[in-house]
Amino acid sequence: MPSTSVVNKDLLAERSKCTFDREEFTVWWVGGKDRLEEKRNREHFCMNQPEFGDKIPLHYLSHKELYEETIRKATAIFAKSKEMVQKKHGYNAGNFVKFLDVLTGDGFMHQANPLAVHFSMFVPGIMGHGNAEQQERWLDRALNCKILGTYVQTELGHGTFLRGLETTATFDEETDEIVINSPRLSAYKWWPGGLGLTANHCIVMAQLYSKGRCHGVNPFMVQIRDEETHMPLAGIEVGEIGNKLGYNGVNNGFLGFKNFRIPEKPISSVLNYGTMVFTRVLIVLDTSQMLARAATIAIRYSCVRRQSVIDPNQPEVQVIDHQTQQGKLLPQLAKAIALKLSADNLWKMYEATQVDLETGNTDRLPELHAVSCCLKAVSTGDAAAGVEVCRLACGGHGYLSSTNFLNLYGSATAAVTYEGENTVLYLQTARYLVKVWNQALKGQQLMPTVRYLEQYATKPVKRFAWSDSTPVIIEAFQAVTANRLRLANEHIQQRVKAGRTPQEATNETGLELVHLAEIHCRGFILQSAYAAIEQACQTASQPLGEVLREICRLVVYDEALRITGDLLRFTTMSDPDLVELQRKYEASLGAIRPNAVSIVDAFDYPDFILGSTLGAYDGNVYERLFEDAMKSPLNQEPVNRTFELYLKPLMRGKL
Repeated sequence: MPSTSVVNKDLLAERSKCTFDREEFTVWWVGGKDRLEEKRNREHFCMNQPEFGDKIPLHYLSHKELYEETIRKATAIFAKSKEMVQKKHGYNAGNFVKFLDVLTGDGFMHQANPLAVHFSMFVPGIMGHGNAEQQERWLDRALNCKILGTYVQTELGHGTFLRGLETTATFDEETDEIVINSPRLSAYKWWPGGLGLTANHCIVMAQLYSKGRCHGVNPFMVQIRDEETHMPLAGIEVGEIGNKLGYNGVNNGFLGFKNFRIPEKPISSVLNYGTMVFTRVLIVLDTSQMLARAATIAIRYSCVRRQSVIDPNQPEVQVIDHQTQQGKLLPQLAKAIALKLSADNLWKMYEATQVDLETGNTDRLPELHAVSCCLKAVSTGDAAAGVEVCRLACGGHGYLSSTNFLNLYGSATAAVTYEGENTVLYLQTARYLVKVWNQALKGQQLMPTVRYLEQYATKPVKRFAWSDSTPVIIEAFQAVTANRLRLANEHIQQRVKAGRTPQEATNETGLELVHLAEIHCRGFILQSAYAAIEQACQTASQPLGEVLREICRLVVYDEALRITGDLLRFTTMSDPDLVELQRKYEASLGAIRPNAVSIVDAFDYPDFILGSTLGAYDGNVYERLFEDAMKSPLNQEPVNRTFELYLKPLMRGKL
């Protein structure tokens, strides 16, 4: 980081207020001293690779130039990162997942990585679900980028509804081959990352037909381009889908098949489920980091920027001193931490379930699926909304591409839709909750994340006893979920009795189901954050423990204030209780305010990862804004050719 001699004086003053040990916070945030050392060594290594830098800011490049630059950078990152990992750990399938972030760019490819899906879905798909023969054929080549792959599922006409996919894979008994077809335009694959011009192999999801009978959606390994020339193979139509709101380095593509033959049987009927859950875990981790970066940028800038006066006799104050600004930014800071802790909890659940699967125990699969669905939905929705809050909080300057809010927002909003559209995911979680509610009504024991429902299913309905302590507020979320679930279940049954089919009744109760699934998930997030922070406080210093608990209180108060209607309806909360909750929320903002910059500093994001003119460690925002502006291609000549072509004739009346 820069020496303090060049750091903005307001940021220096903010850092001097710190009440805790920043390094202790960072060790906790990253996951231990060893992880932190490895992270910093990796970042130091990357910062010193000339190939990793951008010759010109990416936001000044054309669509074609951007793709070409991200490919150059992605291949350099893979080559150098593999070399680094190989020297220290050995690069193989056994430790592949541990270094997934390194291989996909570790956060400093601000327009995302065209090889990301290769490493996050294609390679794990082969590792987890290919048989011995298939792994021997593809795994080593995929790990070492001898082949480049992607995961091809979504079509022009269908996305989340997998049973509706139209691509067909028909078994030809005479040749022992699979014939893949796109029977109509809506069956063309559309959106897979890296598909447009990068990948030469795909895991393709298609409807398997044999002897005139459909056997459902299955995954197939398909080569689509020649490995030597990279030309599309006969029967393949492939390209990229064009410019997007964000993620323009990813090279999303389309793919159509015409009687394309492969000598392969399906990889595994469980590939789709396992890969999707694994990917959703990564999404939650990624989106929490996106929100943390956005909060870092906005909070640093809000301490440098001065706007308006509070005391007429004093100069303009730092924007962060306005309570309204604190109310925008500090909850985003706290929420980023809570989402990261819930992602860590989900990852532990995923690993435990994988161990169970090895012994043939599938009992917790439905629970894991339900949690991963709603947590993906909440985390991506909150991250997208939170990044936008942070951008708006930076005023006009936040609108500039050089702030990196555009890339963060593009990445977060893309995650709202890919790997499961959020409303559909909420409904999948809700279906699970309805199922376990009916199990609880029969006295059956439920899985850990929904076990709280048992007490509400087996006892008379009554309002939950409210108090504004953190554990009780978390229980209140569970009480709200249980009561809303009870009502939704009753409404479904009433509609069935009135003549609706179960599917129609569920559809007509959809709004209730989505809402209760979201509240269930928010309760899970709060419980995960509270448990992780209380565990950390057992060994943390007292000053750090106080900060962590204040962060937890803020996110709990913030979430509770968002569902006050439900709390007033299903708990004993009164109007005075609501007034007191608001007071405590405001007090929590004030308590975190002096440490805000030090907390985001403790996230330990180097400037090259933040990639922001407003969020750099030194706080010299105006100098950085001007420096970036001077890199614009339009500023490389004093007079643009359009003056002679159009402006001069216009001014002289000769058009």
